[in-house]
Amino acid sequence: MSMDVLMTLGQGPLPAEMGPVTLYHYLFVSAAMFCIGLIGFLTRRNLIIMFLCTELMFQAAGVALVAFSRFHLNHTGETFVIFVLTVAAAEAALALALVVLLFRRKETLDGTSWTELKG
Repeated sequence: MSMDVLMTLGQGPLPAEMGPVTLYHYLFVSAAMFCIGLIGFLTRRNLIIMFLCTELMFQAAGVALVAFSRFHLNHTGETFVIFVLTVAAAEAALALALVVLLFRRKETLDGTSWTELKG
């Protein structure tokens, strides 16, 4: 399609290419963020730090989705990021409520003290 046809349809010109920062740069940042979150989740015992590490992993997935969306010039990845943020918000509300409840019961946020839960 020519540029005149695109302008007539109201779609406008296509956005510019990604520039000197390529898709691989964004994916590297996303992978690094995810690895930091995973390592933090597996090595830390504080429940709040573990919660923050899961949030970091959610954000890493969001960065990768937006990078792929921009690379392919569509909005599918950005739509999925909205869903990821919605799940992260619900998880944050549930996790913080659970952390407050657990802290009131044992006065500690150490995850190892909760390995022997009784019903």
